[in-house]
Amino acid sequence: MKSLSPKKPIVKKIIHVDMDCFYAAVEMRDFPEYRDIPLAVGGDGPRSVLCTCNYIARQFGVRSAMSAIKAKQLCPELKIVHGRMAVYKEVSDHIREIFSRYTDLIEPLSLDEAYLDVSNTTHCQGSATLIAEQIRTDIFNELNLTASAGIAPNKFIAKIASDENKPNGQCVIPPDKVASFVEELPLRKIPGIGPKTFQKLQQAGFSTCHDVRASSIAKLTPIVGKFAVSLYQKAHGIDNRELEVSRQRKSLAIETTLAVDIYTEKECFAVIKQLLPKLLARLNKVSNLKIVRQGIKLKFTDFNQTTVEQQSLSPDQQTYMTLLSKAHTRANKNGMQRGIRLVGLTLGFAEPCVESKVMAKQMMLPSL
Repeated sequence: MKSLSPKKPIVKKIIHVDMDCFYAAVEMRDFPEYRDIPLAVGGDGPRSVLCTCNYIARQFGVRSAMSAIKAKQLCPELKIVHGRMAVYKEVSDHIREIFSRYTDLIEPLSLDEAYLDVSNTTHCQGSATLIAEQIRTDIFNELNLTASAGIAPNKFIAKIASDENKPNGQCVIPPDKVASFVEELPLRKIPGIGPKTFQKLQQAGFSTCHDVRASSIAKLTPIVGKFAVSLYQKAHGIDNRELEVSRQRKSLAIETTLAVDIYTEKECFAVIKQLLPKLLARLNKVSNLKIVRQGIKLKFTDFNQTTVEQQSLSPDQQTYMTLLSKAHTRANKNGMQRGIRLVGLTLGFAEPCVESKVMAKQMMLPSL
């Protein structure tokens, strides 16, 4: 009688595709006069921030999410153009169609990046490396845009790898190279670790994944809280998350940063009356979602912010007025009235019931 050898674990083949400076690249494609100059997409007002910038601008230290004023200080010749979201969405839809030629397992992260699970595809002889190359070729040939890709056994490594050879490149991390790839990886490159968290980790003696691997979850918890478990796993190259191929929207929001600070409830309410129709217009594009709460966000002059929410079944203007009154009282701090620099409205949606989630998982199980 033949002995049954244990089955080898299934190795995932995950591709993370990330467009190169997407919004700026579309502008340079459509307007040749922008191709050889430092370019950014965003607002050019005193409080505007940049969505993205091209690689010429990045040589001056300009970065996404940077204020327009700071960017101009670093690069006086920077050209800032307003975004064209309808165009970017159309391009993104075309990119998504290209992805679907190679796999149905796609998890979009934004208009310009996505995870693809090609573990069971037969395209390109089943080679994830060749599939990534072909996808990038299709994008360039059909849209005249470049993309970078990371290929790895899990989402975490694939995302890190996609940034290794940017722009217009790709990086493959096979299973037997994961440990060495992660070993000296700086913690600041791990998604979820922002500047403040990285500073805390550095102060505690953690700078690379090697440092984390030599420690323990118990020692990490006081520094990063619940993120300690995930961080410890990532430091060992472990990420067991499946692709979320059908994401459930949890909220909808709209906000505006004001050119000049405002101080009174009356001024805030005038802004809300301008935002509410835009929120409703966005809501009309979202179907089959049940509203369960609405909220308001205020950001103050000192950049601290507050959010007030309450249960609600529809976006009611009177409810926003009530929430505004509660939020506005928090503008007073240490006896001083802080100005308000941003006003935002939010809607929260109900999550799918537990039974629906179980049924969805059952439907994804392979037949025996």
